[in-house]
Formats: sequence, structure tokens, C-alpha cells
Amino acid sequence: MDRSPALETTPLDPLHRELGGKMVPFAGYAMPVQYPGGIIKEHLHTRDQAGLFDVSHMGQIRLHGNAAARELEALVTADIVDLAPGQQRYTLFTNPDGGIVDDLMVANGGDHLFLVVNAACKEQDINHLRANITAEMELLSTRALLALQGPAAQTVLERVVPGLADLHFMQAMEAKWVRNDLFITRSGYTGEDGFEISLPSDCAEEFARWLISQPEVLPVGLGARDSLRLEAGLCLYGHDITAETTPIEARLGWAISSQRRNGGDRAGGFPGSKIILKQMSEGAEKMRVGLRATGRAPVREGAPLVESSGRPIGVVTSGGYGPSLAAPVAMGYLPPELSEPGTVVGALVRGKRVEIEVSPLPFIKQRYYRGK
Repeated sequence: MDRSPALETTPLDPLHRELGGKMVPFAGYAMPVQYPGGIIKEHLHTRDQAGLFDVSHMGQIRLHGNAAARELEALVTADIVDLAPGQQRYTLFTNPDGGIVDDLMVANGGDHLFLVVNAACKEQDINHLRANITAEMELLSTRALLALQGPAAQTVLERVVPGLADLHFMQAMEAKWVRNDLFITRSGYTGEDGFEISLPSDCAEEFARWLISQPEVLPVGLGARDSLRLEAGLCLYGHDITAETTPIEARLGWAISSQRRNGGDRAGGFPGSKIILKQMSEGAEKMRVGLRATGRAPVREGAPLVESSGRPIGVVTSGGYGPSLAAPVAMGYLPPELSEPGTVVGALVRGKRVEIEVSPLPFIKQRYYRGK
């Protein structure tokens, strides 16, 4: 008898199945990994035009009250106190050892802070917030989250949401669609220009159907979402970053705001800050790097990285085929002295050593819209 827990579904579940989505378990949800056209088609279409992603499995949270920014800032690496209305920041929950508990987005919605946390971590994150803040926390379980990504995303979305051209990367705005409240951020997880749209669950399917009716838009599943973010050099929580990985090791030092660094107005003050800020000034024992295999076979997550003698020196944390490059790409961790682009090391693939070269990140040029 199958005693595995039933998977949750998103408001777009009927649409995914109607479109022929291949459904798989992901973070406790039934999610489409691809549609009949396949991952490569979905990936390249997003790079060329626009892809629609269902990310309603992610956790959406609002924090209310005057203490919200100060209390949240004590748990994350970013400057939240000075986050202006309409602005968004990427930041990290950390633990006392300096490890990354989760990565998240925080936007200032004017009278609240809007948080998006990873699906696999959302219960843990909610409990972490409840244990450490007094601000009112509103769990947005009746809202869906869609991501429209690609160079045509603005053109498409402006047909129903005027004013998007004024929105720059990592900015947020409220809007209306058929009397429904939308909260839109210019952000995403593909390296392309695009938007994430929070909206009521009961109108999400209708809105998604309108989007995919536009000639520029194709529905995209988890498979292409992963290959797109890998080409863009973006970390996947639980793989490239974990509770045992510090922001400095992960090359996410830019997610530590200047005010929170040594010499800043509010230096430290977040869990593990002494360890993290020490690594920022003195260096870490391992570094996240881009990797390009010299052959055609992808080097997958978990593959050991080794010296010519066979001595282990690191591990691959993400790997696969990069459709935009027509070549395999990967990320992993190596000692700092081996982390310079052009360095060649070995990777063990099914017990056989293959050469792999350290490559600059990202693998493709990121095309976020920062204004003209």
C-alpha cells in the first residue's frame, strides 16, 4: 500500500494537465517538469521571447507593523530598514554557524514587507519568523505566483498592466487586472528580463490562459527553469547553497548590504555574522565556481572533483546541458587556489575521470532591465 503523503496542487494544476504537462513531485507539490514540446524548446523560447512559469508552490508572506523591517533585518544579510517603498532585495536567512538557511526576496509594499521564500523551506522559514519577530505575519495561502520571463515579457504584460516600462529590475508595483489586486516585481530566476506576479488564486488560471494565448508566450516547466537558472549562474537552494554553505563560499557576498558589513552603519547583527564577515575579509576555504566539461557529456550533481592524482578537492552541486550554449555546464565548489577561470581539474563521471575547466559565471549574459 502506498503510504506516501498526497501531493499538494497549485491553482494552475488543471491547466498544466490540459496542456499535457508531465507532472512530477517537487517540494511536496505536483508540478510540471515539461510540456509536450520539451525542455530545450521551452528553454530557448524563454531566451528568445517569453516563458510562463507557475511558481505558486513558493511561500508568499506579508509582514505588517512598524517593527517588521527592524526585526526581519536581524535575521537576514540585507539592509531592510532602509529598503524604500517599491524596492526589492535578494537576501539570505543564516544560522549561527554562518550557513545559509534559505534565500529569499523581500519587497517593500508601502504598508507591508512582501517576502517570497523557497517552497521546500517555507514551513521552516515561517516557524523561524514566528520564533523571532513580533510583527504581524500574514501567510498568503490564497494567492498564486506566476513568473513571466524573457525579452518579450514587458511587451506582453503591458497589454493588460500599463506602466511596466517605468519599473526597473528589483522594483515592485501594485496593479489591477479585472478588479483583482496584483503585486508585480521585475525579477526572476532565468537571467532574462521578466516579472513575478502575485495574484488571487481564484483568478490565476484565467490570467495564465490569457498570457499563453499571446503569440510570444509558451508555458514552461521545472526542467527548463533549472537549465535557465544554471546558465545564468543562479543558485538552487539545497544544492548550490545549504545550511553548511556560507554566503562567502557561495560567492553571494553581494547579498550582504554595505550597511551590514564591517565598517557599515549596522555591521553584523544577523546570525553567524562574525564568521561570515571574517570570511569576507580573510577568505574562505572553498568557493563556488562555474565549470565547463571539455567533452559533450554533462557532469551531474554529486560528481566528485579531483586532482590528477585522484585526490578529492571538491564536488559538483548542479550540472546539465545548457541549450543556449549547446554544451554541458555545471557549478561546484573548489579550494580558492583552484577557482580561477581556466584551471583544469578532473570530475568523476560513472567512475571515469573527465577533464573539466573552471569558467566565469554566469555562463550567459544576464539581461535584467536596469533602465536606459
